[in-house]
Amino acid sequence: MTKTGTFIINGAERVIVSQLVRSPGAYFTTETDPATGRELCSAKLIPYRGAWIELETSNKDIISVKVDRKRKANITTLLRAIGWNSDQKIINEFKNVDVDSTHKFIKATLAREGKDVTQDEALIEFYKRLRPGEPPSVENAKNLIDGMFFDPKKYDLGKVGRHKLSAKLLNAKIDQNLNAEDRTLTKEDIIGIIRRLIQINNGQVRKDDIDHLGNRRVRGVGELIQNQIRVGLVRMERVVKERMSTQIDPSNTTPAALINIRPIVSALREFFGASQLSQFMDQTNPLAELTHKRRLSALGPGGLSRDRAGFDVRDVHHSHYGRICPIETPEGPNIGLLGSLSTFGRINEFGFIETPYRKVLSECGSKDEDIIGRIPLNDITDDKGKVIVESGKAVSKQAFEDISKLAKQNISVVPFPSSNVDDVSYMTADIEEDFRIGQATTQVDNKGQIISTQVEVREEEGFAHETPENIDYMDVSPMQIVSVSTALIPFLEHDDANRALMGSNMQRQAVPCIRPQAPLVGTGMERRVAIDSGQVIESRAEGVVSSVNADRVIVTDLDGNDHVHEMYKYRRSNQGTCINQIPVVRKGQKVEFRQPLADSTSTDGAELSLGQNLTVAFMSWEGLNYEDSIVLNEDLVRNDRFTSVHIEKHEIEARDTKLGPEEITRDIPNVGEEALVSLDQEGIVRIGARVNQGDILVGK
Repeated sequence: MTKTGTFIINGAERVIVSQLVRSPGAYFTTETDPATGRELCSAKLIPYRGAWIELETSNKDIISVKVDRKRKANITTLLRAIGWNSDQKIINEFKNVDVDSTHKFIKATLAREGKDVTQDEALIEFYKRLRPGEPPSVENAKNLIDGMFFDPKKYDLGKVGRHKLSAKLLNAKIDQNLNAEDRTLTKEDIIGIIRRLIQINNGQVRKDDIDHLGNRRVRGVGELIQNQIRVGLVRMERVVKERMSTQIDPSNTTPAALINIRPIVSALREFFGASQLSQFMDQTNPLAELTHKRRLSALGPGGLSRDRAGFDVRDVHHSHYGRICPIETPEGPNIGLLGSLSTFGRINEFGFIETPYRKVLSECGSKDEDIIGRIPLNDITDDKGKVIVESGKAVSKQAFEDISKLAKQNISVVPFPSSNVDDVSYMTADIEEDFRIGQATTQVDNKGQIISTQVEVREEEGFAHETPENIDYMDVSPMQIVSVSTALIPFLEHDDANRALMGSNMQRQAVPCIRPQAPLVGTGMERRVAIDSGQVIESRAEGVVSSVNADRVIVTDLDGNDHVHEMYKYRRSNQGTCINQIPVVRKGQKVEFRQPLADSTSTDGAELSLGQNLTVAFMSWEGLNYEDSIVLNEDLVRNDRFTSVHIEKHEIEARDTKLGPEEITRDIPNVGEEALVSLDQEGIVRIGARVNQGDILVGK
């Protein structure tokens, strides 16, 4: 793995794209019953690893369960099998939620089951559903259920699944006996899922939105490789067990003779070489490189397929705000399935995307100098009742001296978004739903105080107008909603969304010019993109430049240590463009830590420079620019304004054929001397020779 987060596989630079998948946990959805018109709830419990459990409600109020898409069984049969062995015990568990007199779900399910079934009978019945055709026994049935749901080797909710399930079903019973490390299913989890299913059927609780980003998480490169290593270790375990069972003399067997690491190596090689998520890095320009690393894919193993993905999963969702760019996505069959992380988005320990918000404060400390210039909501009076500052008037420096002597600690002021870094909160899509969040474009004065009487806010999936006092947080930036590529488009708010999408995607295809020019009109993101792409070399220490040449820059730090920064010279990128780094510092120059030392292709002064600054006229010119034609000034060609360097690699093999071995030679039959003028004595083209299309490069 390289410092820039890529992998060198078989000599080529590759990127492992992060995968956006459904999070482990319980999901509750509803469907309208065509016969009665009722909304009936169904639930799915998806583990990180193990058997899926599906619960369904029929229009006769019977709750049934399916395990791993096998035949249905009554939910009460499963409850009896895992320990609730009487009707009354089962009814008591749900008496607080199964309260609708017209729809008694538990009683209807018990009635469908028939007489008072014993635990052994329930185990046998459940075993028949899961293993039809096998002779059932109580012991086998018990072992099957325990292994399927309660054995950590076979069933794992994962850290994320346990966190989500506990948050959704949290009640005293679960909270007291469970910690986050207990990642198998518990009996209380099953009870909690049934309780919530009944509550949704009764209209007491809302159903889940499966496209909400609170229910989708990102699998990073570490997790993807971990899953491959697990596959390799399972294969290796199988090989070891086979060898142990076939070894004639176990006493002389060594671990080295039993263990073969080939299954792990082949699993990793298969992942890096052939996986849908291991991709040849797009290196056309620095933006293409950066965007490729920030891509989020819903495709790949364990994800969606483009044929089965419907409109809903591709569509923009309100929870994408500040997390996934609503604009940057491909235009073809993958539209909506490939996205890009928003500018300020980050991924937390559970794999959920977070976005930052500034806390809106409505109080200031009486001894805090920040109160100077702020407008109090009420009169500020001293201990004798004398008014120091009237409401609606700014606090002066003189008034602050009097206020700081007051016993009162906090003073109510016009609300303002905090500028303190500690007041910036990163929120997942779930947490954000509980707050009212104002736009970054809300009008504020020079002190940051909100001057609008009504502010547009987001609340859950809707927009509303609120007074400043009712706002909890504010966006950190107007470009928070979009990705890095889209944030580079000037005046984006005046663009049509379809054209902005094209612009975001086409910037990545810009071929580097031999003389890059920093844009005259930019958005302020150009420098950040150039540096974060990894193509601009930054100083690793504060100090003085002691040596500069085309290949390296040496910086001597304050302790006298040399830091050598190597350059890429005319290196071929994956797409055949030329990567060439040029020093921008001189010998003896003082440099700061992380100061740019060298520009790369498509950067100028450490700013992303994808094109050229031209004067453009929107006008007709004697029909020459009809439709999509353009008229260019001859100087653009003469001055190499849009000239670019491309490096192609050509390989040739000398093989042994039926007619004898091939050889590399200058003596090629039936070829004139003028065609061989660029070849050396060995028949290989000379370095520096100018060749045209169709010329011979290697004689054979």
